[in-house]
Amino acid sequence: MLADLRSPSSDAKRRAFLKAAAVSLSAPLGVNSLTAFAQTPPLKKVTIAWSATAVCTVPVPVALKQGYFRQNGLDVSFVNFAGSTDQLLEAIATKRADAGVGMALRWIKPLEQGFDVKIISGLHSGCIRLLSSKTGGVNNLAQLKGKTIGVSDMASPSKNFFSVLLARQGVDPENDVQWRAYPSDLLGQAIAKGEVHAVADNDPVIWLVKKNFDLQEIASNMTGEYANRSCCVLAVSGDMLRHDRATAQALAKSIVQASEWTANNPTGAAEIFASYAPKVPVSDLVAMLSSMNHHHHPHDGMLEMEIKDYADDLKLIHVINKGTDTSKFAAKVVANVLV
Repeated sequence: MLADLRSPSSDAKRRAFLKAAAVSLSAPLGVNSLTAFAQTPPLKKVTIAWSATAVCTVPVPVALKQGYFRQNGLDVSFVNFAGSTDQLLEAIATKRADAGVGMALRWIKPLEQGFDVKIISGLHSGCIRLLSSKTGGVNNLAQLKGKTIGVSDMASPSKNFFSVLLARQGVDPENDVQWRAYPSDLLGQAIAKGEVHAVADNDPVIWLVKKNFDLQEIASNMTGEYANRSCCVLAVSGDMLRHDRATAQALAKSIVQASEWTANNPTGAAEIFASYAPKVPVSDLVAMLSSMNHHHHPHDGMLEMEIKDYADDLKLIHVINKGTDTSKFAAKVVANVLV
């Protein structure tokens, strides 16, 4: 028989520990403990579709890193969506993603086609720029008549936005200007080679083009009425809005909080976003974010009015159907959940 190697003193300590544990476990929980337990429901799992390289969506990772999602009861995961806008909105409408963020000017036409998706908050204003050579003789929009503009794709928000501005300047964006599509990383080369007279895109691409090719900015959505109009927006599925409005509210609240934090802490926001744009210096990200207005994040009747105004703009350049009632359209696609 093997000898018992435990000492009497260790046996005594073990019995004392077990007795104390038994007393502790048999004691009733205090009222405060029960209340705390009852008020801590499990976090709601939510998936957000976004473009991980677009600095204009920085409130999304900020909301994660700063804990706003968790504070509002959400366990959020991201899906980096590189497909078309129609595919992204379809993913939300069919619940393959619960929510998504993107640029309003890219979403309005697909939403007109009937996707079951509701916009619930703005993120910020500003992030689209139109650049020209400092020596090319094009210093304003009117001087682009008869010229060529390079864009990243023919349905891009930048093409739509500057088409609107050109139309308001009396320049027909369909007949007086030629548009030419390039991969976004070749826009700088296109203007340097003289293939185009101006280039347009959104940050961070266009910011780096301006910096690396020493170009001048001749127009943007950071001036005039557009300085206080949401550039990027947050949307959820119509199904969520109908059956789980509390989660939609928590998402909108988190993004509003993160947008405000970004406005007050552009350096901190840039550092959070840096891992998603490793080729962009943090100092440049700070400058980009500082040029945007993250204090502007409407989630009420103001947001609905902004979407209506965008729809009117797109009707001006024949993107939105002529017969669309833009007031009814905006009321249909925008939901005020923070009431």
